[in-house]
Amino acid sequence: MKVKMNTKNKLVSFVLLATFLFLVATVSAYDDPQPINGVEISSLTVDGIDIMDSEVSVIAGEMITLKVYFTANYDDTDVTFEAEIEGDKTDSQARTEVFDIESGKSYRKSLDIEVPFDLKDDKSNDATINIEIDGKDNKTKTSFMLRVQRPSYNAVIKSVSVSQTIDAGEIVPVDIVLKNVGYNDLEDLYVTVTIPALGVEKTGYFGDLVAIEGCNDKCDDDEVDTISGRLYIEIPYEIDAGVYSLEVEVKNDDTTSNVVKQITINNDLSDKVIVSNSRETVAENEEAEYSILLVNPTNKLLVYRIVVESTGDLKTDLSDSVVAVPAGSSKMITVTASSDTTGEYEFNVDVLAGEQIVETVTFNTKVEGDGIASSSSPVVILTVVLAIIFVVLLVVLIILITRKPEKKEEFGESYY
Repeated sequence: MKVKMNTKNKLVSFVLLATFLFLVATVSAYDDPQPINGVEISSLTVDGIDIMDSEVSVIAGEMITLKVYFTANYDDTDVTFEAEIEGDKTDSQARTEVFDIESGKSYRKSLDIEVPFDLKDDKSNDATINIEIDGKDNKTKTSFMLRVQRPSYNAVIKSVSVSQTIDAGEIVPVDIVLKNVGYNDLEDLYVTVTIPALGVEKTGYFGDLVAIEGCNDKCDDDEVDTISGRLYIEIPYEIDAGVYSLEVEVKNDDTTSNVVKQITINNDLSDKVIVSNSRETVAENEEAEYSILLVNPTNKLLVYRIVVESTGDLKTDLSDSVVAVPAGSSKMITVTASSDTTGEYEFNVDVLAGEQIVETVTFNTKVEGDGIASSSSPVVILTVVLAIIFVVLLVVLIILITRKPEKKEEFGESYY
């Protein structure tokens, strides 16, 4: 009886052991990579790291390179290698050009895809990457997990607010909003606003930004991940109207970010030098007179220096060679030119502010002989006409004065 019981127990134990081994073999078989629809992916790398064997971490906002190695167990055409990274708000997709595969052959395909930036309140988080090898007759799908991290240091310029149309000479406010979307805190941030074409630049200190506002109990109330500030830039008066690039740069020892905006600048007072007449005709040794109006549209005193470049036999003179024009006002100067030799002369007058030439004005003087200017000069014509009238009137007056009055005949009365 004991022999039968031992035999029975051994049989039960053998059956249990055989069943366990079968289950283990079955589970092991399912653990092995299995081809899906006949395509067996042997390797999938992210920037050179095999995602099938490792937990891969990538940086939000950056481009990554995916490479897939697979063996085809069927023939197919119009095949593409596709990838999708699922974000909380946005997804990112990419695919290769179409290609053909043949059964029993191995292939390698690669593509670049951008990692979505959805890390609003986290320094890092998990994301799903879907892989698909899609052909005309067959499709292979699989998914993996990616760890997405913020860049180490990253200050983003969220907005730049500035008037789109500006007047020359205006002081313009520029409002900037910054956010720290990096993995680490940012210290000592400086913001610079420039208009390179005008030589305009202004820099301001914006302070520190933590990686995540209210990160833990150690954070102070003034530790924020977003900050706004205002800088003022002054637009020069003497510039040309047009469209200019306004650049905003945020910078510290660890990172630099830039934004460019287009602004339109108007200038209704671009002319600082106004000339009413630039051509005169005079007689020999007679002075031609020209007027120059110097305008100061700025809010500060301007000092102009005037230099005349005379030529040949032409003599020139200035009423003032140095002129101080108060802010928002103007002053008139006179330029004269004369010559004892007939001919047509041209000369330049340079108006300088400091060492910079504000404007160069060209004048023309025509000198004619016979002691009288050309009939083309209205002033000369008027002078001649008035002289003739004066002579006629003078003759008439002399005649009237010199003419003797007639004697009247005297009559007397007779008394008888």
